[in-house]
Amino acid sequence: MKNKKIIFIFSILLIIIIIGGYFTIKYVKNKKNTETLSEEYIPEEEISEDQSRQTIVSLYFQTKDTKELIPEARLVDIKEIINIPYEKLVNLLIEGPKSDKTEKVIPDNTKVLKTYMEGDCLILDLSSEFLNYNKDNVKIKDNIINSLVNTLTELTEVNKVKILINGNVNDEFNEIYSRKK
Repeated sequence: MKNKKIIFIFSILLIIIIIGGYFTIKYVKNKKNTETLSEEYIPEEEISEDQSRQTIVSLYFQTKDTKELIPEARLVDIKEIINIPYEKLVNLLIEGPKSDKTEKVIPDNTKVLKTYMEGDCLILDLSSEFLNYNKDNVKIKDNIINSLVNTLTELTEVNKVKILINGNVNDEFNEIYSRKK
């Protein structure tokens, strides 16, 4: 009987020690996490004024081998894109990709004459050089259209694109184009 009492008391003490240890460890961990959160974060490198003014845009170019359109991320100074974003994006497409694996689809010497919004449709007025593409290949025309539409509809206010040539509707590009899903 005396042995049972000793075992019972020992068991209760053991349970108290285990529970006490658990709460002690939990308290120490919480205190350590609180101290860690209150420490000041020091960046490895200061962000320069130039870096803080840049944004990433997606430009669509075709691959050299499969001729499929793929996006190319490009860092652009916000000051360049804030006033005339549509012209800037189209001019970046005209300049071409930075990657060696892709190629531009907009014909050389194409100029952006004017851009403006009508509701959620961007009217894009381009020079006649825009028509200097291989008309025998339907894929090229589709890639030209989709390169423009996919790039420009990255902007939230643009849902559709209408292409004019020298201020007039052209038979080859007479539709209002939307992004294909």
